[in-house]
Amino acid sequence: MADTKPTNPLPLTEEKPAVEQPAAAPTVTEAAAPEPAPAAVAEPVKPLEVTEAPKPVAAEAPAASDEKKTAADAEATTAPAAAEGTKSEEAVPEVPAEPPIQQLYAAFKAQSHPEIWGVTLQDPDTHVPSQIVFQKYLNANDGDVSAAKEQLLKTLAWRAEAKPLELAKKTHSKAKFEGLGYVTEYGDSTNPEKRAVFTWNVYGAASDRMAETFGNLDEFIEWRVALAELALARLSIATATAPITAENDPYKITQVHDYLSISFLRRSAEVKASSTKTVAVFNQNYPETLREKFFVNVPVIMGFMYTFMKLFVAAKTLKKFHPMSNGASLAAELTTSPVEGLGEKLPAAYGGKGPELKGTAEETALA
Repeated sequence: MADTKPTNPLPLTEEKPAVEQPAAAPTVTEAAAPEPAPAAVAEPVKPLEVTEAPKPVAAEAPAASDEKKTAADAEATTAPAAAEGTKSEEAVPEVPAEPPIQQLYAAFKAQSHPEIWGVTLQDPDTHVPSQIVFQKYLNANDGDVSAAKEQLLKTLAWRAEAKPLELAKKTHSKAKFEGLGYVTEYGDSTNPEKRAVFTWNVYGAASDRMAETFGNLDEFIEWRVALAELALARLSIATATAPITAENDPYKITQVHDYLSISFLRRSAEVKASSTKTVAVFNQNYPETLREKFFVNVPVIMGFMYTFMKLFVAAKTLKKFHPMSNGASLAAELTTSPVEGLGEKLPAAYGGKGPELKGTAEETALA
């Protein structure tokens, strides 16, 4: 058996007082369980001040002034779609409407009758005669498109039924209407600014046949319309080259109604009916075709006639009416006409030096 030396657990050296050595750096294994650093040695840790935690922004109660802003902001952010929708809806009326005259043209195209006063209606932007016709309807209604459109459509419907152009060519009763109506033209027939067209209604010529002349209302209206169409043909609107405006329109007729030998106090029912119907037809279907109307050889007191006229005629049209007790004074009333010496060109019975109507002036076809 081998000798074994006794194990000396301690070195056989003299024990020296223990010197405090700095702690060795911990090994990795030791570092796994580090000693807690003495927090209170250097400076006592002050307890954290307990302050009210900041409230989330969303949870803050806004001030009164902010509430208004917040509400306004909310509206601004939530309402754009609605606002845009509103703008979209309002955008339709903001689109510029068609010019008034084009609106009348559109109304005309929606129906079938093609003409008024001998003018075959076309686009008024490129066809002057059509512009004149449509503009007259606007002028008659002071630019009110709806009213002008309504009157235009009524005229077209009436012309489709009454056929005035055919009436102008029709042969009417000589026994009833001879000497009763004429058309004359003075001045330059090629220049509308220097031309005057007249219609003459010589009711005294029928003083001995009133019942026969006015008894058949439809026949009288047909004859009266035919006379008007003859006068309108003299205006040559269908060949016009210059448009009209609300202030300047030379395409108008001067009317003379001669009541010599006619009693206003004993008007028959037939005469009253024909007068009422004639005024209604012409007021509706011949707007702005009258320059002036002279009532000659009438009693000085004729207020009842104006009262009657006010029922059917616009105030501005009524201003064109001139009652005269003496027919020979008519020429003196025409001194401001653009036709030079117009008064002198009238027949002698009306103060002029021109030829008499019978035999020289135009009449409707009679037989």
